[in-house]
Amino acid sequence: MTSTTLFDSPIGPLSVTADRLGVSALRFGGPTARSGPPCERLRAATTQLDQYFAGERRAFELPLVLGGTEFQRRVWSALLEIPYATTTTYGAIAAQLWSDPAQARLHARAVGAAVGSTPIPIVIPCHRVVGANGSLTGYGGGLARKRALLDFEASRGAPEVMAASWGRRQLALL
Repeated sequence: MTSTTLFDSPIGPLSVTADRLGVSALRFGGPTARSGPPCERLRAATTQLDQYFAGERRAFELPLVLGGTEFQRRVWSALLEIPYATTTTYGAIAAQLWSDPAQARLHARAVGAAVGSTPIPIVIPCHRVVGANGSLTGYGGGLARKRALLDFEASRGAPEVMAASWGRRQLALL
């Protein structure tokens, strides 16, 4: 049975979905009510999210249940290899997946689309992917959240940096 819970994070509520096999979704915002009884995998996910946002965890150790195409799963696997507090580009991921530079250039946009459809952001660190010139590009949770996550990781997990970065961006949106 699949269960969903609302996790109160420093960057707003997150809806986390899991079943006995693993975590299958994390969405910004989310449902207002829980569905199904919390399972062991859901409890593990929220515990690890608590640890991440407290600056105590740099990598998640959760079983993931991923749909998507074979190509998307290859891109998501590449995202899982991006070290904490570092960034990479869509082109670099394409180059990692295709040894032929012409093919890599051709597929950089497809990589961007796959990154944009990441079903479990934060756990699969799609926020660590930036444009070729280092600029922030799209993020399902919004660029303010992406910047807050990158600032937080750059500080090596200082919760006060997350609060300050997210707070400044929220005020700028008003």
